[in-house]
Amino acid sequence: MVDGLGIGDVGSIVLKDRQHLSQDGLIIVVLAMDKSTGEIVSGPDIISRGFVYIRESENLMEDMKQALRYRLKEIQENNITDWSVIKIAIKETLRDILLQKNRRNPMVLPIIMEV
Repeated sequence: MVDGLGIGDVGSIVLKDRQHLSQDGLIIVVLAMDKSTGEIVSGPDIISRGFVYIRESENLMEDMKQALRYRLKEIQENNITDWSVIKIAIKETLRDILLQKNRRNPMVLPIIMEV
């Protein structure tokens, strides 16, 4: 968890993040939105690191994508284009489904690209 290059230069928050990553892994959600309309053009694509082996968990990955598509559709219907609101919705949606299905809480990193 500590790289050893310096003493005292790693804060407690960084150490907590490293511990969280090592225990539960990381999920990255990537999607592209139209700059003018806020419509989702591509995605959501899900990348998993240190969480589950994708080939053995295809059903879980598909369930996550379906839940995200449904939530993002609701967001579009409500004309929400604020990225911070969308990112929070993505995190909450995945947290709920993952805690329910496999009782783990990976770090979720949403990436929204504007095209």
